[in-house]
Amino acid sequence: ETDTTAVVIASVVPPVMYTLINAIRKYLFVQPVIAGRDADIGIENCYANPREVGADRLVNAVSAVRKYGKPLIIVDIGTATTFDAIDENGAYQGGAIFPGLKVAMGALFLKASKLPRVDIERPKNAIGKTTVQSMQSGAVRGYVGALTGIITDIQKELGGKARVVATGGMGRMMAEYCDLIDDVDPNLTLEGLRLIYENNREAFENRKLDMNNSVIEVTEEGAWQENK
Repeated sequence: ETDTTAVVIASVVPPVMYTLINAIRKYLFVQPVIAGRDADIGIENCYANPREVGADRLVNAVSAVRKYGKPLIIVDIGTATTFDAIDENGAYQGGAIFPGLKVAMGALFLKASKLPRVDIERPKNAIGKTTVQSMQSGAVRGYVGALTGIITDIQKELGGKARVVATGGMGRMMAEYCDLIDDVDPNLTLEGLRLIYENNREAFENRKLDMNNSVIEVTEEGAWQENK
């Protein structure tokens, strides 16, 4: 028996959900709450098809609006880089998705046989004197240029007054090079999940399981259900 009484998940990787949910049930004896399915995330979603938006993007939005106000641009810099636009009324308007820097560099290494793997850092000079420096300069400066361009265009569409918050594994590094980023918040998603818990307490009631009740099944559509 554990002291854990509530678990909330926001995932955009359906293949891991069966294993993740079973592990939580087996070791914590709790039926987890899935954000957006079992509990309201708590933000107006203006996407053409609201179900297409990754739960992590909406969770970030809930957290960022609470901490930084509105309007907002959230830049989550990780495997993919997502840009999320929150209007002056606090509604999620949509955004942009761009390949992550590590993904782009990995593709360059795999597709260009003579180019080596390199660490991601910005050389002092834009003109590289070695292959490694040239790749680093192009990668980091090119990425900052993409960030700047996309943020600028979203700012115009939001009226030009949005605060820009970066998160994700490379958020702090890119913020050092991109002057348009106002704040870096690596815990945005976790704090958003906490807010969902606080705002949906009723959804978390009676989630403790009997120690022998830990088998679930997963459908192809990703809908997780307890075995009857």
